[in-house]
Amino acid sequence: MKTKLLLSATLLALTVMCFGQQSLTGDNWSWLMGEWKGEGIGQPGQGGGTFSFAYDLDKNIIVRKSHSEYPAKDNKPKIIHDDLMVVYFDASESSSKAMYFDNEGHIINYTITCADKSIILTSIKVANTPVFRLTYTLLETDLVNTKFEMSRDGANFMTYIEGKSKKTK
Repeated sequence: MKTKLLLSATLLALTVMCFGQQSLTGDNWSWLMGEWKGEGIGQPGQGGGTFSFAYDLDKNIIVRKSHSEYPAKDNKPKIIHDDLMVVYFDASESSSKAMYFDNEGHIINYTITCADKSIILTSIKVANTPVFRLTYTLLETDLVNTKFEMSRDGANFMTYIEGKSKKTK
């Protein structure tokens, strides 16, 4: 009886330790940490903005904040876009995911894949809603390309906006 209890307690402790050691602090995200400033062009026009990536909650999540502005043009008013995204490790699926919120009322759930020099966030398919893909690609030590794309079928993506940003901090 004592052996079974000890074995059960050991297995429980190992499980808790393994899940507790999962984090987002690996090299996949380290190059994106900090503050960035850039310009881009796409459907809303030519614009500029800033974004930041920072660890939070003892490095258990990553918080991205973004602000962009597109000047008034052709009888269209100035566009100001602010958003917040929280990246987290989903232990039940052993993968990273993200929740996105913006000042237009959009909420997007993303799954994340990482390659050597890129991080790709793809939205979870929802009926009657486009699939979104947000890709960060490291071009140089302090230069990143950001591309936001949309797809009706989840396979054929069209670029909505793309731009380059330089790390400022």
